[in-house]
Amino acid sequence: MRGSGKLAAGVLAGVLLGSGTAAAAGDPVRAAVGDLVGEGGFPGAVAQVRNGEAVSRFGAGYANQATREAAGPHHRFRIASNTKAFVATVVLQLAGEGKLSLDDPIERRLPGVVRGPGCEPEKITVRMLLNHTSGVHDPLDPHFFDPYLVQGNRAHIITPSEVIRRSLADRPLFPPGRGVEYSNTGYLLLGKVIEKITRDDVREEIQRRILDPLELGRTYFPLWSPFLRGPHLHGYDMDGKDMTVFSPSYDWTAGAMVSTVDDLATFHRALLAGRLLAPAQQAELKRLVPYSELGAYGAGVETLNLPCAGGAKTVWGNTGAGPGFYSVSMSTEDGSKQLVLALNVYDLAADVHGGQRVPKPPMPAVMAALC
Repeated sequence: MRGSGKLAAGVLAGVLLGSGTAAAAGDPVRAAVGDLVGEGGFPGAVAQVRNGEAVSRFGAGYANQATREAAGPHHRFRIASNTKAFVATVVLQLAGEGKLSLDDPIERRLPGVVRGPGCEPEKITVRMLLNHTSGVHDPLDPHFFDPYLVQGNRAHIITPSEVIRRSLADRPLFPPGRGVEYSNTGYLLLGKVIEKITRDDVREEIQRRILDPLELGRTYFPLWSPFLRGPHLHGYDMDGKDMTVFSPSYDWTAGAMVSTVDDLATFHRALLAGRLLAPAQQAELKRLVPYSELGAYGAGVETLNLPCAGGAKTVWGNTGAGPGFYSVSMSTEDGSKQLVLALNVYDLAADVHGGQRVPKPPMPAVMAALC
């Protein structure tokens, strides 16, 4: 399984050394976002930018190329791997309540589920699933997305259990805890853990624990429906094909959620400021495992090291990529600056088979907002 976030970070981080902030009179962030739209290759973009307590929200280009509807910050979009931070928050809350330990082996929590050549479920801990050190990878079958991309059945359903089974058909990437590799399947297993412990739908747990307390009324978690509710961005591939209608069934707790820039900004601000977790679990959220010199993974969040003009700056949050949508939700370490940016091109076929996934990396906009 691809397209939930592993390559989103790559699109962002892989161009760091060749990027610079946009220089423009007035508002350099708006200018940099504007450069991404139209000739920049993205039909539309929506953003929320915060500097201290000053917040601006804006859109550029089109939410829908066919109707020429203007993109605005009220439009929903698929947040892809930004979902992982919501799921990790629930897991960490359960740990704080004493209902699980991050050192619990997955075999204890999901007996008999992690089975396959080379699997060591008794050595894979909940913490390893959270920070991508379990060795569990996504399905390696290059035809995994054929029902959607080749056969054209965008309503096709692949259950999380089927994704897990197909992921475990091949040997792990490395022994548990002996490497770092982004894993969507690891977060599907965490979703199963949440449901096993709470005896509740994971979506209801996220609603009760996060969405309702923070009043995130425009955020929701679809299970299998390929359609987006209410005003929303349309997402496209690199050829301009509309990819908006696409079942998120395979992505579930790895990347199925839908939100707006305001809701996502509110969530990440609350999470990173320690409003959703007790101190011990907040420390676990921010316990980092470097994946390269460019950044590191925490528990459901990640860091990126920006080469700002005044010196390197570490930013926190998530990136997300899936069919038609690419997003960045990042804050400075001290929380004083924040950017949530959603763009409406991501090419899943290129992600699977190689090729250009987005028209232009958004790093200039990220640096303009956060440096």
